[in-house]
Amino acid sequence: MQFLKHNKMLFIYSVALALLFLLLKLVEYRLLIIDHSIEIYAGSIAILFTLLGIWLSRKLFSPKKETLVIEKETIVEREVFVTGQHAFEPNKKALKETDLSARELEVLQLIAGGMSNQEIANAMYVSVNTVKTHIANLFYKLEVSRRTQAVEKAKKLSIIP
Repeated sequence: MQFLKHNKMLFIYSVALALLFLLLKLVEYRLLIIDHSIEIYAGSIAILFTLLGIWLSRKLFSPKKETLVIEKETIVEREVFVTGQHAFEPNKKALKETDLSARELEVLQLIAGGMSNQEIANAMYVSVNTVKTHIANLFYKLEVSRRTQAVEKAKKLSIIP
């Protein structure tokens, strides 16, 4: 307090100079924004999309947490990187129930790939009549009457991917 009493004028001049300095910086800032407004807007948008991209990549590609319950009160969380598609394994129970042979299953997979009878015959090194026989057996075993129905039912039963 005594410092203020003795140096009251010094304090007033210091505050006045500080306010004048702030006023000059504010005017300079306003002139800067007016002169370079397009660049400032473009830079702001670029920074915004960069931050959005970083946030999105962290959300999409971050490791997933897996919760393991070992006992009633013990919970363990660990980070697990989830890979893409797992290898397809056919439903063995459905394969056994339908009684499809390996060649019939191969023909079914080629039908699902969109191949014609001639293309299937060429791929399997058999005659077209053999392919037709396999397809007739497929239709009988899967209880369908069309190729598309056979593929649809096989996918539903998880016989083919």
